[in-house]
Amino acid sequence: MLEINIGGVFVPAALVWAVTAFALWGFIDRLLSRLGFYRIVWHRGLFDLAGFVLLWGAISAVAYQLAFSAPVAR
Repeated sequence: MLEINIGGVFVPAALVWAVTAFALWGFIDRLLSRLGFYRIVWHRGLFDLAGFVLLWGAISAVAYQLAFSAPVAR
């Protein structure tokens, strides 16, 4: 399991990625609200949860790929 050292405290990387996704989703949510997008969404709570989970998964996948990918030899 990957851990990140923050001020001498080891924090699970998944928690850091979740907090990052939560902050980004807050920005996206505010943007979608201003654009009036939620008028066409059937259930806003489910949409918000799904968007957060998708964003968290994307951030986790990119971070995992960057952490464990081997450098390309030339």
